[in-house]
Amino acid sequence: MTAPTLALPARVLGHFEPGSDAWHAARANGVGGSEIAAVMGLSPYESRFSLWHRKRGMVGPVEESEQMYWGKVHEPTICAEFAKRHPKWSVELSPTFASLERPEQIVNPDRLLYGPDGELELLEAKTSRDDAGWGETGSDTIPVWYWGQVQWYMDALAVRRCHVAVLVGLADYREYVIEYDQADCLAMRAGAADFMRSLRENERPAIDGHSATYQVLRELPEGQQDVDVEVTQPLVDRFHAAQDAFWVAEDELTACKGELLDAIGSGYRAITLVDRKRVATRTVRNGKTYQLLPARTRRNAA
Repeated sequence: MTAPTLALPARVLGHFEPGSDAWHAARANGVGGSEIAAVMGLSPYESRFSLWHRKRGMVGPVEESEQMYWGKVHEPTICAEFAKRHPKWSVELSPTFASLERPEQIVNPDRLLYGPDGELELLEAKTSRDDAGWGETGSDTIPVWYWGQVQWYMDALAVRRCHVAVLVGLADYREYVIEYDQADCLAMRAGAADFMRSLRENERPAIDGHSATYQVLRELPEGQQDVDVEVTQPLVDRFHAAQDAFWVAEDELTACKGELLDAIGSGYRAITLVDRKRVATRTVRNGKTYQLLPARTRRNAA
């Protein structure tokens, strides 16, 4: 099937290798699909604070993790599997677009899907170590940061549906269908516009508890001066209270993990008694327990 030529409400910026210098340059003056979740405070990988500093060139791009690397490696395979299962669709590589109405809205779907009647839909390919945040195949339950990403894409290209294909644990292939949500997209448009305004006006976002924020704050200062810096008493009190609470919580968490490992024994997962949902997974290296991975955290349960 030959892909038709469609009039989209966006202009093509080019075809770029994800993570390349050209790819970063194309997104420098806007908000990309993988960035909108950070702008909205939904990303487990990036905070609004850390993204703001990257956009201003104060810290470097996010270093490619093993998960990001293998996601890129498996993307063509996952897209090929989708094409195999859905022969009616013409599955085509997508360029990077910018919305004509909102030039700061930068989108780079993994694939464009052209139907037999000329309809256009999108395809995103993902990999995941486990199924935390992923619902039953065929549903629209996906991790919230991916939800924001595909809504951002659909909004810019005026597309009503996006398919998400994910390979869980390298052996569990699933597909999800996400419909356009206008309310979410209007909120993201407003969030992105405010974020871009904060960049123009040099208005730094507030420091939050995200690990990416803390990492940026560690990177910003260079060198060390042999000077003492006075800090306010409220900050001192807050720090001491948080540190004490952390030590208490850390002891309790260690005790809980110990009891879970003792209960699991040589097993693989701890599950709930009533609905058999996964609580934690025991990983093994060289025959011994390597770590205990929780299935639910405050961040991914939100």
